[in-house]
Formats: sequence, structure tokens, C-alpha cells
Amino acid sequence: MMEHALACETNPARLAEALSGVNLIDGRLVPARSGETLPVVNPATGRQIGTAAASNADDVAAAVEAAQRAQPAWAAIAARKRGTMLAECARLLNAHVEELGRLVALETGKALRTESRVEASVVADALQFYGGLGSELKGESVPFSPEMLTVTTREPVGVVGVIIPWNAPMMLMALKIAPAIVAGNCVVVKSAEEAPLAVLRVCQILNQLLPPGVLNIVSGFGPECGAPLVAHPGVRKITFTGSVETGRLVAKAAGEKLIPVTLELGGKSPMIVMGDADLDKAVAGAVAGMRFTRQGQSCTAASRIFVHERLHDEFVAKVKAKVDAMKMGDPLDEATDIGTLISREQRNKVLAYIDAGRDTPGASAIECSALPSDDALKEGLYVRPVIFTGLDNRSRLAREEIFGPVTCVIAFENYEDALAQANDSDYGLAATIWTRDLKTALDASRRLEAGFVQINQNIVVQPGLSYGGVKQSGLGREASLEAMLDHFTHKKTVIFNLA
Repeated sequence: MMEHALACETNPARLAEALSGVNLIDGRLVPARSGETLPVVNPATGRQIGTAAASNADDVAAAVEAAQRAQPAWAAIAARKRGTMLAECARLLNAHVEELGRLVALETGKALRTESRVEASVVADALQFYGGLGSELKGESVPFSPEMLTVTTREPVGVVGVIIPWNAPMMLMALKIAPAIVAGNCVVVKSAEEAPLAVLRVCQILNQLLPPGVLNIVSGFGPECGAPLVAHPGVRKITFTGSVETGRLVAKAAGEKLIPVTLELGGKSPMIVMGDADLDKAVAGAVAGMRFTRQGQSCTAASRIFVHERLHDEFVAKVKAKVDAMKMGDPLDEATDIGTLISREQRNKVLAYIDAGRDTPGASAIECSALPSDDALKEGLYVRPVIFTGLDNRSRLAREEIFGPVTCVIAFENYEDALAQANDSDYGLAATIWTRDLKTALDASRRLEAGFVQINQNIVVQPGLSYGGVKQSGLGREASLEAMLDHFTHKKTVIFNLA
């Protein structure tokens, strides 16, 4: 356990340099055993800001072995004490919110004011939330027989492998590691190669209070680093957030070992605006729900918006006006509302979808906001938000997850038609409906095929709200008490014969 608090460093460039080229294993920052690194690039400028360790199976094995060594002692600590330690970690992390926000803005291109600083705050909140749930790791008394005392207990599953994406790396990591650690498990995190630095800094800060080996993190590509983590015989549970395609590979590999998995995968989340909706609230909900400030890089983005034909044109005009007023620019500038996409590969993918939409007969591509004029940002991965009209629910843009600032607004005539189209998707992560009619709201909440349904609002995942999808959007739930109990413990039945 580290003895001295790490000094805050609010210059993200210096912090990126200091964290370059290392993993955190057994409480120590160490380079990859091969000595190889990966470049980390600022997507707003195209310039390299640092490096990440290019880890392979040897590094994964070292991290898992450190977690295995720490596992017995960590599991033996009283659950409430583990929770108290995590709550102390949350308080420690609160002092670093600004530096973490700046660092994640630098490496992901997410705007500091509207996205990155908010994400950094949620990390501490998630740790605080789960820190208070240590007392809930309790069993039951089972009335099986008068001559037997039958009880159940909750025990940790063992070393947990955590694989996280780049779009909200710190928050999504926190929602996985916090319940795992409080439940008595040691953890090995595999970071996204595009955004490895802020999550490494979070783990470095937490290792000041946690015993060595409880929380480890490695960086690298999926085949060289992620796959060995899933396959390692010492890993007893995998929790993964990412694409459906990779999720299938993770599930298959975990199935070979017969270990449990939690999968939070893609989404094509519908938003239904009924004819009686409060239009201004629905417009604000669409702008927030589409996650334009994150360039649409969100699984829950409202990328299919079904609007009653009576409101359609006015709705589109008002959304455009709202997004036009948002500024695209330097992610670290407090005046910036919208930052960049994460990588050139992702930008090319998004632009290809936009081109395909433009080529569709009858479709209109309504571009919003304006690209930054600063020459320093000319190589930045900026894409103007686009609202498509004239597409139907069969279009590729309405069926495939784009993960960019692109939404389809589709007019509908009646409620049943809107509901049928909303459910006509391979995905089922999130959905919203906007209406003043309570009966319609209750009916939609029951019939919408999604794991996270909201009425007249479109907030992001929050600690304490059970979150997860159905269909191709994944397996299991996160961010709640049930996530800790169901996914990071197993139940043991114990019988005392009193006869």
C-alpha cells in the first residue's frame, strides 16, 4: 500500500508523459515485459501525447498472478471494512477530479466542460455508492427442516477480468471494479488502447489505499492482451463493455472455461415523441439523449427518433437550432460543447454512414453546428452532427450502430406503429417515450423491448439504477446492488444437523 498521496497534476500533457509506457501490477508501475509501447494520440490535433504499454500474455499472467496472491487476504477482510476502504478511495479521488477530467479530454477528445469533468465526478460517486453496500453482502436463513439450521452465505467469485471501452473509460471501469472489489474479488483491468491513460491514473490513485494486487491494470490490443485475460485459468469472471462482435468472442472464450460473463454491448436506442408531448422538453431530451456533446459515441444514444407526424417538422427545426448553437472546438477549452471522435478509423466509419444516407433516395442530411476554424485543430477528428429525415426504419442508418453524431428522425402516424418500429431492432439497451398521457407512458414502459426505459427524460446511467440490455445489447446488469450480488458473488448453502 502506497504511503504518500500523489500530487495533483492539472497539466494533462505532463501527466500523459509521466504515465507513458507502463502497466500497474501488484501496486507498482512497470513497463510491458516486451518493452514495446503503443502511441496515444490527441484526437483534437492528431499529435502523439504519450504511449501505452503494449502488453501480451506474459504481462496478463503477471497481473493475474498478483491478483491471485492478494485474493485470499482481501476476501478475508470483513465486507463492511472493504466498503469503508472503497469509500475512502472515493474521497481521495474527489481531489483529483479536475486532473482526471483534463487527462481524459486530452486522450479521447471529449469536451472538458460538458463531458470529461462530469465523467470524472461520476467515478468518485460510483465508488462512494458501492462503498456503502458492503453491509448488503449477507445471506439468508432457510426454513428447510426443524432439525437443521440451513443458511446461505455470499462469497467472492475470485479474480475478475474487466475489459473496458474508450467512450467513457473511467466511468465504465468504476461501475465494474467497485462492486467486484467490495464483494471481495481482486481485479485485472484491460484498458482500451485508444484511451489507456486516465484509467491508469485512477488505478494509481486507488492503489494508495488498496493492498497491492487488489487492483491491477494492463494495456494493449484485444488479441494480444484481452484474449489472454479471458483465457487465463486464474480468471474466474469476465465483465466486458464493447461491440457485439467482440462480445460474442468473449462469451465464447468464457464458455470454454465455464465462467460467468457480464456483457454490455451495443444499442440503437429509440426515442418516441407522441403528439401530446411537451415539444420543448422533447427537443432538449433529444439533444441530450443523442449525446451530441460526446459526438454520439454512446451505446444509449437516441439514434432513432420517432416523432408524431404533426410535430415532425417543428421538432427537427428546433433540434437543429439547439445543436447549431453548440460550439465545436478544443476539448480543453471551457467554451467548447462538442469535441472529437476518438480515432481516424472511427471518423471514416461515421463519414461512410453519412455518405450512404445522403445517397438514399428521398433522404435529407441536415448538418448542424460548425467545424472549428482554429488552424491548430485542422487535423482534429471533428464531424458535424447530422440529422437525417426521409429515411425509414429499414435503413442501415436506423438499424446499425454508427457510434457517431448521426440520428434518424422518422415520422409516425399512430402509437402502435411507433412502438412496433421502436422494437424492430436487434438491440434492446435503452428507450424513451415523451408523452403527457399516463396510460400511454405505462403501456410503453411495459412493451418497449429495452432494459433501461425512461419517460420524459433521457439521463445517462447512474450509480444505483440497474442498467443493461436485452437481445443483442448484452447479458446482465450493472450499476446496482443486484449487479454486485449476482455478478461478483456466488451463493453457498450451509446445513448444520442439529438432531
